[in-house]
Amino acid sequence: MNRYNHLNEFYKKKFGERVLKICIDGGFTCPNRDGTCGTGGCIFCGNSGSGEHLNSLHSISDQVKNFFHSYKASRANKFIVYFQNFSNTYDSLENLKSKYDAALIDERIIGISVATRPDCIDDAIASLLHEYSNNYYVCVELGFQTSNERTAKLINRGYENHVFVQAISILKKYNIDVITHIMIGLPGEIKEDLNQTINFLNQQDIQGIKIHSTYIIKNTKLAQMYQNKEYIPLTLREYIDLACFTISRLNPKFIIHRISGDAPKELLIAPEWNLHKKWILNGIEKELKEKDLWQGKCVEFSKTL
Repeated sequence: MNRYNHLNEFYKKKFGERVLKICIDGGFTCPNRDGTCGTGGCIFCGNSGSGEHLNSLHSISDQVKNFFHSYKASRANKFIVYFQNFSNTYDSLENLKSKYDAALIDERIIGISVATRPDCIDDAIASLLHEYSNNYYVCVELGFQTSNERTAKLINRGYENHVFVQAISILKKYNIDVITHIMIGLPGEIKEDLNQTINFLNQQDIQGIKIHSTYIIKNTKLAQMYQNKEYIPLTLREYIDLACFTISRLNPKFIIHRISGDAPKELLIAPEWNLHKKWILNGIEKELKEKDLWQGKCVEFSKTL
């Protein structure tokens, strides 16, 4: 029994077989770094954005070619190019089209996934993305992290919740699937904050969700907070409990793309358990089974703990 909607199963049903992602560094920046809406980025975000493991100096097309020349290309027949680092809709329409086109160079590529911020979505950008849907599966990932506006200011998110809701509305107008990120263990948050975020997202027209643990990497504001004893990360036991709490209260229609974040070993400061993905995945699966929980089981009761 699958206790939640796994991404791999979704891909198999939609495309008939296994699908893998090709992670791309598109050379983008972020309005929360260049002064448009802030500087320094979110307090947990490293110098290379969420794709710290990429930081590629190669062109977009060369990144794709290098992937297909690697052993990874033998693990599937169909692939989705995933623009990961920073805000991948934050550029002129001309440059966006040029960058997206540069990745779509192999017949085995059947989709394009674009990670970005809600304040970097408008009708023109959504229309451009929609043009690709004639030949590719298109989805957009929106960072959100929390519905608590106080926490959003603390982590320097740089936009209010209504901007997120508006971005979803625009994307859905163009029939683009939306995936969003939430983070467990953000500074100052308690279980009730997480519950409110879950309830908020359950009411949105999104199709997928990524559940991230909050980890601390070098050269971030969160690292300073940790060193100053202003932030204590969750233990593995705490994270497993809260991840299961989240899964059991999520809309049963959502596809869960991941249930923890992966920090690069060379950049991770804490928690150490983040490096042991099997501990996390196996721990969550075990607890879901032992407590007889599954995605959506407690959704109708999620407003009262």
